[in-house]
Amino acid sequence: MFLIDSVLLAPLKGVIFIAEKVNEVINKETSDEGTIKERLMGLQLKFEMDEIDEEEYDKREDELLGLLENIRKENKIK
Repeated sequence: MFLIDSVLLAPLKGVIFIAEKVNEVINKETSDEGTIKERLMGLQLKFEMDEIDEEEYDKREDELLGLLENIRKENKIK
């Protein structure tokens, strides 16, 4: 009985494992100050190379600076 359960639940366990790993990566990407700074530098480079316009640059910069501010606030609380 347990073998059949294991076989039937294996695909579900695989999907759950993958979802947990994706969640870990997303959390790292949005909660690591160094990663946000790297993304800001990449954004600035794209702007300087005329790959994005000023409006897009300002929008994405505001988002990243907001993330950075939230990270710093959370670190102060801890």
